[in-house]
Amino acid sequence: MTRAALFLAACLAASTAVQPAPAAESPFEPGLMRLAEVLGSLHFLRNLCGEKGDQWRTEMEKLIDSENPDPERRARFIASFNRGYRSFGGTYTQCTPSATAAISRYMKEGETLTRDIASRYGN
Repeated sequence: MTRAALFLAACLAASTAVQPAPAAESPFEPGLMRLAEVLGSLHFLRNLCGEKGDQWRTEMEKLIDSENPDPERRARFIASFNRGYRSFGGTYTQCTPSATAAISRYMKEGETLTRDIASRYGN
């Protein structure tokens, strides 16, 4: 190899070596994303079954505000919420006993997630 080719190869190797590694996901991130999905599901189901208002969307906004995420992470939170909301939109068009059972399960899961995340990773 010529001296210029060696220099170019060394520069390329150095430029790839100093690129920052992607940030490691925090251990509680999957739980927070699941909580966002649960909130989206509850927003859909509770409104379907007669609850009027934006309580669950407001809870999602509080979660995002408390996390103060960068734009990419914020988009993941919103996508998780929307996935939860849409997951029942194709299944339920009216409130049924199955929908109310799903509400109960999601309420319990949301409580468990919140409690577990706070107790394991809270200040």
